[in-house]
Amino acid sequence: MMELIKAFLVGGAICAAVQILLNKTKLMPGRVMVLLVTAGAVLGWLGIYEPFAKWAGAGASVPLLGFGNTLWKGVAKSLGEEGFLGIFKGGLTAASAGIAGAIIFGYLGSVIFKPKMKS
Repeated sequence: MMELIKAFLVGGAICAAVQILLNKTKLMPGRVMVLLVTAGAVLGWLGIYEPFAKWAGAGASVPLLGFGNTLWKGVAKSLGEEGFLGIFKGGLTAASAGIAGAIIFGYLGSVIFKPKMKS
């Protein structure tokens, strides 16, 4: 039960920090998303994100920070195995299941709920 509470509190703190960033700056949501993915990759590169994600569980691995860390882990692994080409292949290979899931479930959601354009 404590793992669930910890994940909820960490994920909520990340979301609250992002909401404050959106409210207090003129940054658009797309730029904040890129900032989060980049921050996750940089924190992974520094070796900070992995221990934090192990401690926080899904509260840290599910948000966009976790996606950036997953991209970094894939690049680091593929860089060691394939050299320079691994920079381009590694991140997409590591995150392919999440990307495919987002596309498939997004499509299914659009088919089931028939979204309409705003007037």
